[in-house]
Amino acid sequence: MSAPLRIAVLLNPFTLARESGDHAPRLSRELASLGHEVRVFGGAVAPEGSSSDALTPRRFAPDAVLAYDALSPAAWLGARTARALSVPLVLVEGGGRSGRGLLSRACLVVGERLWGSYVRRTASALVALDAVASARAASVGFPQDRRIVLHSGIDAEEYRPGISSGLIQRHAISGRILLYVGRIERNRGLALLVQAFARTVGQRDDWSLVLVGEGSARGETRALVDRLGIGSRVHWLGRVKDEELPGLFSASTLLAVPALDDSVRGRNIVRAMASAVPVIASDRAPVRALVEPDVSGLLVPPGDLEAWVEALRRASMSPDARRRWGRRAREIALGRLAWPQVARLFESLLFAERAKPLPADAELRAEIGSGVEEPALEAERA
Repeated sequence: MSAPLRIAVLLNPFTLARESGDHAPRLSRELASLGHEVRVFGGAVAPEGSSSDALTPRRFAPDAVLAYDALSPAAWLGARTARALSVPLVLVEGGGRSGRGLLSRACLVVGERLWGSYVRRTASALVALDAVASARAASVGFPQDRRIVLHSGIDAEEYRPGISSGLIQRHAISGRILLYVGRIERNRGLALLVQAFARTVGQRDDWSLVLVGEGSARGETRALVDRLGIGSRVHWLGRVKDEELPGLFSASTLLAVPALDDSVRGRNIVRAMASAVPVIASDRAPVRALVEPDVSGLLVPPGDLEAWVEALRRASMSPDARRRWGRRAREIALGRLAWPQVARLFESLLFAERAKPLPADAELRAEIGSGVEEPALEAERA
């Protein structure tokens, strides 16, 4: 068995909450539980099982560096630390809403101009949290042979089958539940979902459409519900507390993800899978790797109303298929997406990258101008 690692985790304070959510603290905690010494730099609070450091990553002398957001100041500091200590740098790219806001765009431009090339030459690997994050990393020059997609993890004890939901009782929701969780925006395909529901199970008394979230399209979506005459079958829950989500997912029959573009993330799909809830989703890049057609749910061409009608009709009329899909979804979540499994994949990656020659060894020797021979450099790394 390999000796435990000293792992420095560098966070980007500008996008910590938005980009990668709870990924850094959860991963740090799981890596610490595997016996590694983990220190977090750039966050206000250290995750349980790890520690924060008021000093510098270099003085911590890590065996490997994990830095969040590929062109962030954290990535630049990670590159400097990795080069100074001859240890691997693994970047974590969440994608998220990067590039949409003025601050995000400015940070990307500054990062590319000031240290983009330096970080790319230094990084041993880049972990993208979904296919969109991988494409974004490719667009700023990270080569395919250094990119790997590892989806964010799920707490499979928090999200599991058999949890009761007080929300269902408080809102007097009855029957089977077609659940949507996310922004109420035009690009999320809510109009299409409402129409498909109205043409299928919305005509029955034993199904309800439950919409969770807020957004600018709420008014027009509610007006569409009223025009279609299905107001009694549609329940608007608005924002739901995090602690109430596991019960809501567990009580649902199907999760719908009708996104029209790639702005949707896969977090709620993973929650549904852990809860043994099948998913019907638009066939978009962020979700394609999560939903296996006719195995854990169904994929539908984005924006195709007739296809959504057919998918809802098929799922609603096939309880055996729903049970089969749900069981398989839970198995996939436990086997690949639960946090302990995700942490072990990161652990394996860090060990593997530590055993390889650093991708920037040649540039590093040229920059320091020391004439260090390869065996000496490898010995220093070991």
